[in-house]
Amino acid sequence: MPPNPVATRTLEVETGLRSEVGRRERNEDYAGVWLGDPGERPLLGVVAALADGMGGEKGGRVAAELTVRAFIEGYVGARPELGVRRAAARSLEAANRWVNAIGRADPELKDMGSTFTALILRGREAHALHVGDSRLYRLREGRLVMLTLDHTLRGAGRDHILTRAVGPAATLRIDYLREEARPHDRYLLCSDGVHGVLSERALRDALAQGSSPQETAARIVEAAAEARSADNMTALVVDVLDTPLATLADLEQEAAKLPILPAPRTGEQIDGFSLEAVLGDGPYARVFRARDIASGEAVVLKTPKPSVAADAALRGAFLRESWIGRRLRSPYVGASLDVPASRRSCLYAAMPYYEGETLERRLARAPAVGLASGLQIAVKLARGLAALHRAGIIHRDVKPENVILQPDGGLKLVDLGVARLPNLEDAAPPVAPGTPSYMAPELFSGAPGDELSDQFALGATLFRMFAGTWPYGEIEPFSRPRFGRPASLLKLRPDLPAWLERTLARALSIRREDRFADMFELIFELDHGADRAAVAPQARVPLYERNPLAFWKALCALLAAALVAALAALAR
Repeated sequence: MPPNPVATRTLEVETGLRSEVGRRERNEDYAGVWLGDPGERPLLGVVAALADGMGGEKGGRVAAELTVRAFIEGYVGARPELGVRRAAARSLEAANRWVNAIGRADPELKDMGSTFTALILRGREAHALHVGDSRLYRLREGRLVMLTLDHTLRGAGRDHILTRAVGPAATLRIDYLREEARPHDRYLLCSDGVHGVLSERALRDALAQGSSPQETAARIVEAAAEARSADNMTALVVDVLDTPLATLADLEQEAAKLPILPAPRTGEQIDGFSLEAVLGDGPYARVFRARDIASGEAVVLKTPKPSVAADAALRGAFLRESWIGRRLRSPYVGASLDVPASRRSCLYAAMPYYEGETLERRLARAPAVGLASGLQIAVKLARGLAALHRAGIIHRDVKPENVILQPDGGLKLVDLGVARLPNLEDAAPPVAPGTPSYMAPELFSGAPGDELSDQFALGATLFRMFAGTWPYGEIEPFSRPRFGRPASLLKLRPDLPAWLERTLARALSIRREDRFADMFELIFELDHGADRAAVAPQARVPLYERNPLAFWKALCALLAAALVAALAALAR
């Protein structure tokens, strides 16, 4: 079976941990990571936690280990419907009560406590919980940011005195942070034995070297030891290798918050994209060739035009285009760029810029598309539609304007703004789906569109590609056409084979049940139609036309034989 074209990205991380006693008698730091199995990860995510014990003797180590273990076990065992923040906070509060109770009941562990910093990665989000002066850093695109705030007294010689810790009191104030997690983010959890002697620049340089998380954690701890840290030294590095794709619900929430601004102009900038040229300008959207200023890459930006009546429909169209382009993997369907929510200030769709020309522009110049090149385009376009259909997506606007022919022979089917997702909630498109001259008859009666109506649109696109006109004539918008017999492809292009006309006529059948069962059956016909076509019997060419000399020699021989026979008869 062909691979599923829908991307199945998941949360993937890699971790590394190093902890050393340093110049202390015992190691009172404790850190742990919970990765879970693939089935648990979508609900619970990944947990990394670090605690630095306080209280002296063995109390510090007991408090640190107890806090980390109790927190992870409590969070993993909580009901997923609580959400990350509530489940994590309840777990840490329970751990605090436990440490506090033990510290009050056991004289050997009196006043024990610890700092605590945790990172929870779930889906496309990072959550942090923090108490004390351990720290959490994030390295993104070469920039190091400290995500936690030390809970210590201010002033010279007082920054080692904690104002908050797990254990000393029955109640606990917890700092909480949530942010977007991105692929290639690198997080560092470390105790004050590390950050107390290493500058942020030294930490950034160590994290930015690109070594594995384990090698990086070891290098950071070794650097702290070389800097003569007087405390235990622990570094826990978490690399985000990949995050899940945004769900439709995620994008709906994003789109609902974004304003629709007045249509921009060439030369303006939107969220770090410089608008270089207008590629298209319609009643609902303006399309630009743009450039990502940070990366220098050429992109396409599709910006909606403000319209109060169609606001919700416009958002739905842009939502669909972004969602489908991010999830579908096909060499014949245009992709979408995942612009982080933190970068977006307004509603638009971003796509890669594909060099080439539309099929519509190619049809505007001579010569006409030949059989061989036309069949290559037809098969690639059909394969793109097959990928969409296999993923449960109906395009609903297949036409030459939405097909990009690339210089290297590639092809991209684009413009998924009115696509239908039958298996998900289906919002209405901004206009009636499709372009009338390519729409199947059932769409004019209010049908929502399916695989067979996409097949009809493909047939109309291919007919126009070869013949230069539409099979049922050009249909004006808002009209109710009468579908009769389609035009004859062979009359318009006598150089094309009869099997191709039969194949397109079936795809263009007015009766849905007369069309191909699915796109793969149509692809098979396009691939093998010439092999299955009946060979027409050839008329026998007379000998006179094939070889005049032989003809005259044979005639002379016959005449000579007849003369000899006649003379012999007279002699008798």
